[in-house]
Amino acid sequence: MVLLINDKKPQYLWRFLALTILTIVPLSTVWAFDIPEHAIIAHRGDSYDAPESTLPAYKLACEIGADYLELDLQRTKDGKLIALHDNNLKRTTNIEKVFPKRANEPVSHFTWQELQRLDAGSWFNHRYPTRARSSFKGLSIVTLKQVSDIAHACSHPVGLYIETKVPKLFPGIEKDLANFLKREHWLDKKHDGKIILQTFEKPSLVALQKVMPDVPKILLLWTGDGYIDAAPGQKKAADESYADYYAHVKVASKQAFEKWLDFAKEHGAIGVGPSTVQTHHQGRFSSQFSYMDLAEPWMVKMSHAKGLLVHAYTVDQKVDFERYVKSGVDGFFTNRTELAAQVLRNKPAVDIDAELTSLGY
Repeated sequence: MVLLINDKKPQYLWRFLALTILTIVPLSTVWAFDIPEHAIIAHRGDSYDAPESTLPAYKLACEIGADYLELDLQRTKDGKLIALHDNNLKRTTNIEKVFPKRANEPVSHFTWQELQRLDAGSWFNHRYPTRARSSFKGLSIVTLKQVSDIAHACSHPVGLYIETKVPKLFPGIEKDLANFLKREHWLDKKHDGKIILQTFEKPSLVALQKVMPDVPKILLLWTGDGYIDAAPGQKKAADESYADYYAHVKVASKQAFEKWLDFAKEHGAIGVGPSTVQTHHQGRFSSQFSYMDLAEPWMVKMSHAKGLLVHAYTVDQKVDFERYVKSGVDGFFTNRTELAAQVLRNKPAVDIDAELTSLGY
């Protein structure tokens, strides 16, 4: 059996051994995966320095310190598995120019050949001109196979962290994913802990457990609209940003939170993925990734007491890495791989411009 604990961090071993003993949780059920301490999970790749879910974002994240390349899994009309976050293609492609009458349609209505006509990089240059690069213009949507190949070819061991995105739009996608991972040898014993599956949806967690019972899974956490019950509170003001609004959203009770932990545990998850608040969330980039705080110290403690890992999303600032490490968070979804590597691994700063150039971008 391989413990998830990093050999260089013995204090981490004793902390989790103590939790395990106290809660009478067999080590083999939770800790038998080689998952790094304070795992760096590159959220849609290095999506701060390159357009999210594109080749340069994933290649850059791979080379500058990610433990996992994270992606949102969707499926085209003709069955191609791709990496894309949104329910439609308006935000991160030029679909309104290429297919103006179909701009609001979901990915599942398009063939792979149609999607290859879209520009998935220019939007980034327009939105973040200080990080723009001419090579980002004309980037393509990527397939799961392409992300897999990047991980396999990385200069250091890197895994895949895959979310079933809006799985109700893609019946059977869990089985499709299992077949792909088996075909690409990700389910071989040597890759234990290098594949982690994630979902917000309870039915998808159940389906993933059915087709891949031995692969680690994370149940992502959210409040309201069929997720964890939220405490009654004021509605979002018209002039209030979503980031400001989310910052004061609370769960209805400890019992409401605990129900989701129990469901995760009972249906094969080894951990949960709570949202976090970014301390400074007024920026054009950071405002998109600051939510309600579902990784408060008592929440992390409760999760650990049930033998569950805590991988929090989305942490992009030094002050927040330090704050959530202190709270006991075990891993971090981050858009800023390089910063995470500096804070969590004591790695030196990287010249991002030079790194992208060396990668051909």
